[in-house]
Amino acid sequence: QVQLVESGGGLVQAGGSLRLSCAASGSLFSICAMGWYRQAPGKQREVVAEIIAGGSTHYADSVKGRFTISSDNAKNTVYLQMNSLKPEDTAVYYCRLYRAYDGSTYWGQGTQVTVSS
Repeated sequence: QVQLVESGGGLVQAGGSLRLSCAASGSLFSICAMGWYRQAPGKQREVVAEIIAGGSTHYADSVKGRFTISSDNAKNTVYLQMNSLKPEDTAVYYCRLYRAYDGSTYWGQGTQVTVSS
């Protein structure tokens, strides 16, 4: 089993910044990818950013140049630095871990990010 605990969400004005953290614990062998997804009211969950084993990253077009995903392997933690936030970034942000060992996917409980105009 894997547990993911997110933190760092909140309310911020447009143009501001927030940093999300996701700490993983449990059976962390054979991790293939960790990332952040978001879901706004009435919309489907979408990928925001992912970091793949080996360090490569990819981002949704809507956040490129504004968001940065990083990881601290010693702490089993992944971060999402969000700058130049826009009202359309408002959503619940979820941490996701994919474990290659058995193809399992784990989700955090979600953290609310609200950007006011």
